[in-house]
Amino acid sequence: MIDVFLERRFARPIESELVLSLTLAAQGCFDRHRVAWQGSLLARDGRRLLCHFRAPDLESARLGLRRAGADITTLWGGTLHDAPDLDPAALTAANVVVERRFAAPISVSAVQALEDAGAACLQHHRVRFLRTLCATDHRRMHCLYRAPDAESVRLAQHQAGMPVTRIWACRRIVPPAPTPAP
Repeated sequence: MIDVFLERRFARPIESELVLSLTLAAQGCFDRHRVAWQGSLLARDGRRLLCHFRAPDLESARLGLRRAGADITTLWGGTLHDAPDLDPAALTAANVVVERRFAAPISVSAVQALEDAGAACLQHHRVRFLRTLCATDHRRMHCLYRAPDAESVRLAQHQAGMPVTRIWACRRIVPPAPTPAP
């Protein structure tokens, strides 16, 4: 199984409930292609969405999502890189996404070295790095943070000299917990 990410933008804001209901309605298509929704991050303004799936391969994800009616223009495979000693529960506190785009491939370790060098800036602004989602072509990254607000992350990233394409506040949408069998 691989990690697959779908980015969406919307002209009109959408709500968390819509994301949840559409994703659950697509479960039949997902099951057929062995695609498992891991969760989504919805921008606070409702106009940007980043969805995380696990699938056998990128083509299975394409088929399952396309049959479910999703626009898969910005579907990409990638890898997850967590902060050292990250408690999985801490991911529920992710509230800011930093998008990074690169003209040439870059390694996660190169970006992490920059972030480590600027750790004092993050700490000063009470910004905690949680996870990086890195595209398999190494030209796109999304980094998740816990911070007082997106502006704190913006300031910390700027002061640390980090490459930034876009920063947005988000709320997490997760699949409902499975109901226990009787």
